[in-house]
Amino acid sequence: MQALTLGPAGTYSHRAASAVAEDEQINFTESVTSIIEAIADGEYDRGVVPVENSIEGSVTESLDALAEYDVAVVKEIITPIRHALIAQKDSFEVIASHAQALAQCRSYLEDTYPDAELEAVASTARGVQRARGDASVAAIGHPANADNGESLRVLAEDIQDRSSNATRFLVVAPPSAHSEAGSKSSFIVYPNADYPGLLLELLEPFADRDINLTRVESRPSGERLGDYVFHIDIAAGLYEERTQNALGVIEEIAENGWVRKLGSYDSETVLY
Repeated sequence: MQALTLGPAGTYSHRAASAVAEDEQINFTESVTSIIEAIADGEYDRGVVPVENSIEGSVTESLDALAEYDVAVVKEIITPIRHALIAQKDSFEVIASHAQALAQCRSYLEDTYPDAELEAVASTARGVQRARGDASVAAIGHPANADNGESLRVLAEDIQDRSSNATRFLVVAPPSAHSEAGSKSSFIVYPNADYPGLLLELLEPFADRDINLTRVESRPSGERLGDYVFHIDIAAGLYEERTQNALGVIEEIAENGWVRKLGSYDSETVLY
């Protein structure tokens, strides 16, 4: 099974993708959008994308790409994030990492390295590459990227602001892999409407049927200012009658827009 995720090798996305495919079957790109687009085009069997972090919240690029391309969500992977500060030596001028990783370590960086320049790069692994090639650059990433001290060493571990730091990844597949079986479901609603009580109308069908909403998020539709697409996750399968009934109501509310059922899936927690 050929899988595509954020690279280069050594990213947290790479580690999550290891739960889906063998290492030699994992391919890399540096854009979440390109992962989802490639899956929609049938170029790969699976894609693994970060969608939410417990500290920094949603990965908006992932949400927007899921709304733009037709794919199925077939699995959820939760992995704890344990950031380390990695460098060739104790002194450096720049700290490079993915913008999310820099934000997840904001308090540590402000307290310990207030004068360091923070450089956002495409991934944590790309930051490690920067540090490996330049002694004036440190990186934030998984401690295993330190190469056992041969060129890089770990200066500090567990530098994330909260010990509960974890990232939720979604495994996406071509539309043909769509399933209604699973303990969780995701879908996207574009009501193409705006009036008082609209959001309440979209949420009530789930409350009325005792369906727990695990995430609700709005993103600009791009059509006009104040127009939104809603990303909704629930703790129920699409195969359940209560879910089908609730979605029937949602589809009536969004009759001038659309509802995209991404699929039902189960969750796996992966420790690294």
